[in-house]
Parts: sequence; structure tokens; C-alpha cells
Amino acid sequence: MLVEDSLVVRQLLIHIVGRDPRLTVVAAVASGEEALATLATARPDVISMDIRLPGIDGLETTRRIMAERPTPIVVVADAIEDSSLRISMNALRAGALSVVEKPVATTHAGYDAVATEICTQLRIMAAVPVIRRRPIGAEWAGRVAGSTISASSAPTFAWTKAEPPSVLAVAASTGGPPALAKVIGGLPTTFPLPILVVQHMGPAFMEGFAAWLNGVVALPVALARDGERAEAGRVYVAPGDRHLELSGGGILRISDAAPISGQRPAATALFRSLARHAGRRGIGVLLTGMGEDGATGLLDMRNAGAVTVAEDESTAVVFGMPAAAIRMAAAGAILPLDRIAAHLGRIAVPEPRP
Repeated sequence: MLVEDSLVVRQLLIHIVGRDPRLTVVAAVASGEEALATLATARPDVISMDIRLPGIDGLETTRRIMAERPTPIVVVADAIEDSSLRISMNALRAGALSVVEKPVATTHAGYDAVATEICTQLRIMAAVPVIRRRPIGAEWAGRVAGSTISASSAPTFAWTKAEPPSVLAVAASTGGPPALAKVIGGLPTTFPLPILVVQHMGPAFMEGFAAWLNGVVALPVALARDGERAEAGRVYVAPGDRHLELSGGGILRISDAAPISGQRPAATALFRSLARHAGRRGIGVLLTGMGEDGATGLLDMRNAGAVTVAEDESTAVVFGMPAAAIRMAAAGAILPLDRIAAHLGRIAVPEPRP
């Protein structure tokens, strides 16, 4: 089902989806009210959601759908419209699975890439099972159905005050923005480590994503810049279509090296750099996401003596990346989303060994 108030864009989306033989448009509506009224009869596998709608906006429509008839939702947003982008990010918190760039016109230079990405995301997200929203704390959105709690007990660490942890890296993909907001937002303002973040998202959205995250967590957030020194208590987000890596002396490097498993930025690139330059003083966390990015990098970190954490299946919107890490024994701890921040807070300031 396509939800888009602009007749021109709605017809363009119908054209784009119609070119893909694996997709069928069962309904195309112009408002949130129409979407809610049509949902039960159309029974779509996935919804393309505009955000700036007349009446009930896309954010509220997403909330109601996830509460009443959970369905995978892909937000189609204007990447250069600040207010629209903020709403789009909040829609991800409300249960939407991903955000893609809105098509402009068939004559636009980037049209083919945008059209392909829209169809790809709709096909992928149609296969993600979601359930009625059951918040963890106040903010958790939809999760994969059929999950069970399987959190491991928190391990003990051998850090000393002379050799404390030095850096935290967190990576996510599908379902990542609300998960990152939950984890980073749960850290104290006195958190003593720099936090490096990889989030798979279209390059056009990364600056807006960093600005959005900065507005919903207490710690300062910005896109990482090549050559800057990572400072304690600050969050550095990998820019669009560039790897973020840690180098010697806590210096950040932004790289246009080849994608890893199709991803740039790649979680594995970030985690491997921590394994090399932070060793046992690193902490790596792998959250929800489709695919396997980050798993081998997290294993490198664990083999280097670092603390490693994977999100438990019970809270992961898509249990792909964490599952891959767990299968290869890369995760020293497996925790549900609402326990990760407290876990990190405890281990960031280790007590002295007896």
C-alpha cells in the first residue's frame, strides 16, 4: 500500500513499484485516515509511508498501524527537508523499519538509484514479521515475532584503573535509529568514553540522522570528521557512504575504501579498527539489522580481549546481524535492548581488582 498525499509523487511511486514484477500495489491513498480505513481490506504486506500528510501525519499513522494492525512500514521522505526528516526519524522510533529517499522525477539524475532502492526496501521489509507494539520502558517499537528472552548473565572483566576501557563502538542497521536512541540515551552524561556509531542508512539522510539523535539523547552527537581526536562523552556518527575507523592515539579516520559485504559504512570496518588500536580496552555492541555486517569485526574484537555485546533476539527488530555474531561466538554478552545501557554504564568505570 502506498500512502502519499501528492498525486504526482503517488503516480510516480505506482510507476516505480509497477516496474518490479515481485511487487503489486494493492492500494494507493492520499492520507493517513484513508490508510487506516483501507488497511483491513487491502491487507498489504508492506506500506510505503509519506510523512507530511494532511490531517493525521505519517508519524501518527505509523503509531496507529503498529498499535492496531502491525505491518512493515518503509518511510519515503524528502532527505533535504529538515522538519520532514525529524518526523521520519521519529517514525522509525514508532515502529517503521527503514527510511528511503523520495523520488523527484524520471528525468532527475538520481532517479534510477532512488527507484531501485525504494523497490529493494519494500521487498526486503515485506518479509520482516512484526508484532503489536510492546514498549520497553517508554520507547520501544515493533520487534520480530516469535522471540524468547535468552539474555546471558553479565560477564566479569579484568580491567584495572591503570588500564580502563578507552572507546565504545555501536553498530546497527534495520531498526537501528530507535535502538541507538535507547542505548545511547540510557548512558549517563558523565559517560567516560567516546562513542563511535555506524548506522546503515542512505547517505542523504546521515547528517539529518546525526542531528536527530543529538536532539533525543543527552550526550552530544555529530558526524565524525577525518583526523579529529575522539573525546570522552561525545558520539561520532559515520558519515554517509564512508567507513569510520579508529586509528592510533584515538584519532578518527574517514575512508572511502571499498564496501565490506556491500556496506559502507561497515560495522566490520569500525570493529576491526578497534581490535587493532584499542585491543582489550575496546567495547563493541552490535544491534538490530539485516545481513551479517559487524559479526566478523566483533569476533576480531573479542579475540583481541575486548568486551563484546550483541542484542538479544527478544528485542531485535531484525535479528540478522546480532544472530550472525552469536553464531560465531563473537558476543561475550547477549542482552535485550533495555539492559545494554546499564551494562555499559557498569563496565565503563571498572572497579579495581582485589
